[in-house]
Order: sequence, then structure tokens, then C-alpha cells
Amino acid sequence: MAQGSRHRGSDGLADASGDRGGEEVVTRHGAPWSRPVCGGTLGGPARSVPLDLLPVNTHRVGRYFERVAAEMLAADGWSIEGRNVRFGRREIDLVVRRGHLVAFVEVKARRGPDCGDPLEAITAHKRREIEAVARWWIQRFGRPDDVYRFDAVAVRPIGSRWAVEHVEDAWWTGGEGGGSR
Repeated sequence: MAQGSRHRGSDGLADASGDRGGEEVVTRHGAPWSRPVCGGTLGGPARSVPLDLLPVNTHRVGRYFERVAAEMLAADGWSIEGRNVRFGRREIDLVVRRGHLVAFVEVKARRGPDCGDPLEAITAHKRREIEAVARWWIQRFGRPDDVYRFDAVAVRPIGSRWAVEHVEDAWWTGGEGGGSR
């Protein structure tokens, strides 16, 4: 695991399934129901998909993982300064503080490896939007001795459970270094 990252729980996983035991599958007329993991339309080769990976309400799922991330960060000593901080149509998922360090946190989840890595979904455009909200937040709520950075929380499925990773200093202002820092 990369430096600055952390997983939730003693086994490194946060249970998003309600601990139903084994993986459940959706069936339709007694046969596996094919539904692409990344969205789109029904079709393709027949395969069963764990219930936890079926598209439900992506807004609700996103809010759920933002709460999981906030709980994990709070358990690590961060105070939650803001959730879903908006400036115009732009938003920062979490603003957290530990002493004079303030982190603006983007939470990203992916339903499976076919959907790509969650951190890759934080595009240059998304980073610029987060940076704009951060500048507004700093002008309104910042303190003279504060130090700022941009963090990310990546949520990845592992079986019927979820790995939650905190990536500190995920990128720098302006996306230097190909956007990774």
C-alpha cells in the first residue's frame, strides 16, 4: 500500500453489503441476469453480478461512501469542517482539518476493475473545479496559519466488501505532475 494511504477496518475493508454472508446474485426467469457493471444497457455475455455492484441510485451510493470516508477520517483525528461544500455548481465532498492542516477531499468509488481506478476519475477538469471551491472556502473560512492540500479517498470493491483508501496530497494546484500531484 502506498505511503499516506489507509484502509478502514482491521481487515482493511469496509462492509457495504450489510454482511449478508456469501455473494448474492440477481436472477431473471431462473437464469443469471446480465447487467454490465459500469452502466449502459443490458446485454453481452450472461453473467451474474453481486447485488452490491448493481447500479442503484449513484447519488445515494456516493453520499454513503462520503459518510464512510468522513467516519474514517474522523477516526484518524481529522475534524470535519464541511460536507458537500458548494460554490456555484461546483462541490467539494469533504473539508477536513487536523490542527493547521486543512485538506479538501474528493471521494471516488468504482463498481469494479472494468470501470477503472477511482483516482483516475478525478480528471484535470474535476481538479480545477475542486480548486475553485477551495479558493472560495479559504477566502471565507481560512485562518492565517492554515496549510492546505488536496486529498482523495478511493473506494474499490473486493468481493462483496469495499476497500477504502485515503490518499494524502493526491494532487497539487494546477495539476502539476500529470495531475497526480
